[in-house]
Amino acid sequence: MARIVVLTGAGISAESGIRTFRATDGLWEDHRIEDVATPEGFAADRARVQAFYDQRRRVARAARPNAAHRALAELEARHPGEVAVITQNIDDLHERAGSQRVLHIHGRLDRARCERCGTRMPVTGELADEPPCPACGARSLRPDVVWFGEAVYGLEEIFDVVSLCEEFWVVGTSGAVTPAASLVAVAAEAGARTVLLNLDAHDDTRLFDEVVLGPATETVPVWAARF
Repeated sequence: MARIVVLTGAGISAESGIRTFRATDGLWEDHRIEDVATPEGFAADRARVQAFYDQRRRVARAARPNAAHRALAELEARHPGEVAVITQNIDDLHERAGSQRVLHIHGRLDRARCERCGTRMPVTGELADEPPCPACGARSLRPDVVWFGEAVYGLEEIFDVVSLCEEFWVVGTSGAVTPAASLVAVAAEAGARTVLLNLDAHDDTRLFDEVVLGPATETVPVWAARF
């Protein structure tokens, strides 16, 4: 059981130089979301989507974990087995900071999935080159990320973890994307103390016991140091 569960979103990685997902204007990194973040967009132009995620992967690899990532990893090191991070982010900055228990609800940039056999694997090269699947040989690899219209990963495990925690912190996320947005309600109903650590307040903060506003690199280290 994880006593402290932390949900992180794009805001924490933005402070490492990774641009946030801009759903409000219909664009992501100057591309239409429908073109690069849907199964239909992939079917229409595989080369464009593969090149897009290859570039996102290069950006993520060049980024470095920041003070907020490190503070959460240090928190877990102080409390082995009692901390879990649920992230909406597809980068691996939490892992590179040292976090051991990270649940990626939207998949990972550094992994690929074979459309033919379903095998998941690390990505070491460019998917735009259409490398063969090491399991079945088919040239049918795609980014192992969750697109609009697809089911998120590990939802049953995530709800179980949240429903058993004592502390639930939300860091760097707008709280507008489901099902992640519903997790604070699960935690509150289970009796956990709920805390929002975010640059801006959510439209509705009634489910949060405490709200701490500011950059994640400033708020998270201070808050985590209390535990």
